[in-house]
Order: sequence, then C-alpha cells, then structure tokens
Amino acid sequence: MNPLIIDAHLHLWERQDGMINGMPVRHIRNGLSSFLGEERQMMPAYMDDGKNTAERLIGNMNYARVAACCVTQEYMDGNQDEYLLRVRKKYPDRFRVCSLYEERGGYLTEGFDGIKICASRLRDRDLKKLLPVFKDAESKNMYISIDLADGAEQTADMQYLIDRCPNLRIAIGHFGMVTTDGWLEQIKLAKNKNVRVESGGLTWLFNREYYPYPSAIEAVKEAADICGIEKLMWGSDYPRTMTEITYKMSVRFILESSRLSDGEKRAFLGENAKSFYGFGDLPELPEIPNML
Repeated sequence: MNPLIIDAHLHLWERQDGMINGMPVRHIRNGLSSFLGEERQMMPAYMDDGKNTAERLIGNMNYARVAACCVTQEYMDGNQDEYLLRVRKKYPDRFRVCSLYEERGGYLTEGFDGIKICASRLRDRDLKKLLPVFKDAESKNMYISIDLADGAEQTADMQYLIDRCPNLRIAIGHFGMVTTDGWLEQIKLAKNKNVRVESGGLTWLFNREYYPYPSAIEAVKEAADICGIEKLMWGSDYPRTMTEITYKMSVRFILESSRLSDGEKRAFLGENAKSFYGFGDLPELPEIPNML
C-alpha cells in the first residue's frame, strides 16, 4: 500500500515557552524540558537546541511519506501563533494551522485555518460559554480543534455547541482520551455530521503496551463501529511521542495491522483528513531507502 497520509495532530515551535499548573515549561538541553518541577524528555534528543521546526518535521514527513499535516497547539508549549503563520505562508500546500484560544487573550482568525481549544485545561470548563467562538469559526469557514476533559464531563456541552453550529467542522483530539473511563462518550459525538475524532497521542496513551499497539488498533475498530471509519483521522502528536518511537513507526503500526482493511487504512490515514481540512492536490512521496 501507498495510501495518502495526513497527520491530523502535531505540534511545532521555534521556542518552547509555556505554562502548566502555573509552572513554566521551557527547554533545558538535548530535548529535555522543565515540567512540573522535573526534567522531562519532551522532544527527541536530537532537538538539542529546543527548536521543533517545520523543516525538521518535513524531513520526518517525507521519510514516513506523510503528505500533509494539521498543526495544533497546547498551553504547555506557549502560544505559537506568530511562528505558525510564517509556516503556513511558507508551506501553504502541506500545512494547516490553528491559532490558540486563551481565556484572557482571546484568539486570532486572520491567516489561520482553525482554532485550538484546550478544553480540559480551561479554568471555566463550561463550554457553552464558548458559543461566540464556535459561531465565529463557523461564519469564517474555519474548524475547531478541541481536546476535551476525560470521559463525559464536557460532552453534553459539546453537543449543545454542535447543535447550534451545524455547519462547523470540529475535530476532537486524543481519540477521546481512549485509555480513560467514558472515552466512548466522546467518540459518540462524531455521529454528528461535521464532527471528526483524531488520534493524536494514541501511541502515548498505549505506551505501556508499546509497538505495535494491538489495543490501539482494537480501539480504532471499536470507535469505527460507533461512528464509522469515515469519521476517524490519524494523528501522531509529534514531537512528544517521538521520544519513544520514530515518526515512521507511528504510521507503520497502522499500515502493518491485519485487523484493518486496506479501505479502512486509506480512510483513517488520509482520505478523511483531506476532505475535512480542505487539502487540494498533494504530492505522492517516493519511498526513501535507508541503510538497513
């Protein structure tokens, strides 16, 4: 198989300068960052300058034959709006980018494809209050990328917003936090017409099981039984997940699975994301032989 592959969930930054639980998150050395008072391997050690750039990503994408991607954001990395606008302008065919919604700072729309909402980290977790943001995105033909609190805590609020924004494209992140109780309640939201679920962080959530992540594959099958394979999109959560595996491995465990049909793989790996994010013609990337 040589299917179209699009990454629906990854991160970029020139400089990591974020916060989590009121504590700073910053690069220290060799891919290590300060995190809740500890040193954590936040990115591959070869990112020794702390720069998680588009150019480094493109090298990984080309090797894994990933044609395009959607760049999301996270508070722990700091607001990357300025950098992502430059990336979008420089690589318009292969990148879609989200601005970061911040409770005190609002959000940007000009030049962006979507708006990222880290719903699980909001001080006010009542998502109904975000209706003006959702309406604004809908009116501008943008999409919302959202990571929900675990389980069903915010799913009723999400349904409230979906009902009032029927033409808004919404991507629910981290595969509903699949390893937590109540994750299927988030998957059920994808029964709505314009709602999708992306699998950013799937290998992180099943990291204890490790490659080739058979339980992750079974979770994809279970979710597909609920909302249809056409509502699911593959994502890597690069670069944090690349501290354990390579970028190519994050695609390879899907390609090599005998539990998914070729049609399911094509839909999950790229075809669903192409239509959702509005990509045009994308390059067919050649296989790059390695030294093995």
